[in-house]
Amino acid sequence: MRGFTKAIVAGNVTRDPEMRTTPSGSQVCSFTIAVNRSFRGSDGNQQESVSYLDCVAWGKSGETINQYIHKGSALLVSGRLEQRSWDDKNTGQKRSRVEIVVDDFSFIGGDRSGGTGGGASRASAPADDGGNAGADDAGEDQINLDEIPF
Repeated sequence: MRGFTKAIVAGNVTRDPEMRTTPSGSQVCSFTIAVNRSFRGSDGNQQESVSYLDCVAWGKSGETINQYIHKGSALLVSGRLEQRSWDDKNTGQKRSRVEIVVDDFSFIGGDRSGGTGGGASRASAPADDGGNAGADDAGEDQINLDEIPF
């Protein structure tokens, strides 16, 4: 039997994405998503937990995420789980990490100034004023729909 993995997560990016180029010239973007969960504990009280999931996005997807996503942005990603291993040069120990290799993603949430993360969701509806920022949007980065590559 051939195995299969698929992860679909929605959460907030914990730090600005990091873009790098591999020795072979490929572009890869690394970031971490925090996924919050509420549940009722055995004592009946509401409890919170958070999971931090490392993600990598290659090529054009990585470039787009690096350009439009920032710390605190809400993002939905789907992809496969992949484990990689390496020798830690400082300790000599074998290390490993499971990452989500992003196949697809969607910007979610509100505007960045409201603290709810997101980014592109404000761009989903054109402004009534011909694209000029209103008084409430003064100083906020505007997203040009023509610049988004998808």
